[in-house]
Amino acid sequence: MKNTIPNYLLIYHDLIRIKYPEKLSDCQFFLNKDQLSILDVIKLNTIIFGSQDQEFNQKFKSYDLSTIMDILAYQKNNRLNNSQLALHFKISRNSVTKWKRLYNK
Repeated sequence: MKNTIPNYLLIYHDLIRIKYPEKLSDCQFFLNKDQLSILDVIKLNTIIFGSQDQEFNQKFKSYDLSTIMDILAYQKNNRLNNSQLALHFKISRNSVTKWKRLYNK
C-alpha cells in the first residue's frame, strides 16, 4: 500500500474560495507555495478558524520528518530550551525530547 499525504494546497484553496473568501488575502502567501508543510497547514488553520480549543486539536497533530527537523532547527537558531520550544509550537516537551534523542545525533 502506498502511503500518500493529502493535497493540503488544493483543500485549503477550495475551502477559502468557497467558505471564507474574505480571508483570501491573509492566506495568499501560503496558497502561492508549490507545496505546504505541516507547519504551514497549522498556520493556515489558525488564520482561517482562529484559535480554537487547543486541547482538542492537539491530539490530532502529526509531524513529518522535514517538519520535525525545521522545528529542531528553529530551536537551535533561536537558542530555546525544550520548554520554550514546546510553548512556542504548542507541542509536548516529551515530544521535543524524543525528537532530539532520535534526530540530533
